[in-house]
Amino acid sequence: MSTQVNQIEEDENKYLPENPWLSCAPILLAVFVFVMDGTIANVALPHMAGSFSATRDESIWILTSYLIASGIVIPSVDFFSKFFGRKNFYIISILLFTLASLLCGMAQTLGQMVIFRVLQGAGGGGIVPLSQAIMMESFPKERRGTAMALFGMGVIIAPIVGPVLGGWITDNWTWPWVFFINVPLGCIAAVMAKKLLFNPPYAQRQPGVKMDWFGFGLLTLWLICLQVFFDKGNNADWFNATWIRWIFTISCLAAIGFFISQIFRKNTLVDVSVFKNKEFVIGTFIQVVMNAVLYSSVAILPQFLQSMMGYTAFLSGVSMMPRGLGSLTAMVICAFIADIVDKRKMVIVGLALIGTASLTFGFLNLQIATINIMIPNYLMGMGMGLSMIPIINLSMETLANSQMTNASGLQNLFKNIGSAIGTSLVATFLTRFAQMHQFMMVGKLSDLNPVFVQKVQVTAAALSQYTSIDIAKYMAMYAQYGTLIKQSTLWAFMDSFRIFGMSCFILIPLLFLFKKSKSREIKKS
Repeated sequence: MSTQVNQIEEDENKYLPENPWLSCAPILLAVFVFVMDGTIANVALPHMAGSFSATRDESIWILTSYLIASGIVIPSVDFFSKFFGRKNFYIISILLFTLASLLCGMAQTLGQMVIFRVLQGAGGGGIVPLSQAIMMESFPKERRGTAMALFGMGVIIAPIVGPVLGGWITDNWTWPWVFFINVPLGCIAAVMAKKLLFNPPYAQRQPGVKMDWFGFGLLTLWLICLQVFFDKGNNADWFNATWIRWIFTISCLAAIGFFISQIFRKNTLVDVSVFKNKEFVIGTFIQVVMNAVLYSSVAILPQFLQSMMGYTAFLSGVSMMPRGLGSLTAMVICAFIADIVDKRKMVIVGLALIGTASLTFGFLNLQIATINIMIPNYLMGMGMGLSMIPIINLSMETLANSQMTNASGLQNLFKNIGSAIGTSLVATFLTRFAQMHQFMMVGKLSDLNPVFVQKVQVTAAALSQYTSIDIAKYMAMYAQYGTLIKQSTLWAFMDSFRIFGMSCFILIPLLFLFKKSKSREIKKS
């Protein structure tokens, strides 16, 4: 068995580029621009809605259309790589994303924007899984930790930089520039990819590849229904709404049909045989939960700072910067120790830091200073950097290079679903927990509570100088009810932070199901 493994590694090493670091430049640039674009538009969304005379619910489709299109393309990257050749498809993806960004900035109506965002998502959907696969294949296994540490700089830091940059551009320029900045960067990335990316024989165009239209149709139906379910479920009271139940049922049936078709049919869109690999399945599940925690915290923390602490949109984005600095610190650490230290230990430390930071957020109050936000953010950034890249390596370590593109596409598909789950869960948590705490406390607003009576009397006495005593008393009672609403909302934020923190600690035992990863020294010995 070990002889076969060594033979596979020798065969794969024959196709390694002479200087794999040259491939990193276009990959890192393309990944950074694509991932950043997923969050940079969030800050400008109200401005876009105003320009298009759209409601808040209608403007959400600017984000949703992008996610649906990219989600459909992500698991299809292996097929398109065989049809066009992987290098060609990678360049096509960058150029389509760049062209769509230009069109998004020129959009005049909401309909145009949604169409152009679909094109942008379709172009960008293949960038991350292909970049991940190319980075993994460009280096021998004992050097992949260092390579993926660099890859992680784009994947982890870009979503944090996005809101800050988007807020600054929107405030100082206009929202179209949120998309226009992608154009020169995308063109540079495409030219560099053409010049610098290597093209191994197994990644070149394969003749006779046919499109799996049946599987593609089921995949599209599954993801569209699933995205609508996540987007509209909370506002529609989830399964209490008949149409939500129908949408969820259709999504589940389409997903089951898709995977059955991929198992029993020939010339399929994806190769589901990678799910026979235990390490791949466990690693993918851990990344799904981690993505849910990451994107839920990115959504909930700025909302907490703006609605509860009175921060502006730009300042709330700036408050996320320590998370980027923490990730950068972790990337530097990973670059030096990723190929030496057991990757399981790095992931354990990373998950512990994320969980600790989330639990710290779960014990904040409205009298905190900025430093109380910055320190947990820095720890969370370090945790993401220390855990995200090693877990990718652990999940892919036992796969052959020829399986990387397909496995990366499937893994990123489920990570996207994890992000959607986290965002929807946190919206539901805030709504339901706030209602629960309000119900628990509202009984205290009674004439039988001497503290409540005293506060109403003091406030009413102060207001009676400006209006009648009856109106002053009514306003005083309303002010106390407003305080109750604010307190119940604060507790809802705290409960949500604590749940996501505990979920990280629950993941740690799963890491012991992995075999001890090979370090550089172990391999040499």
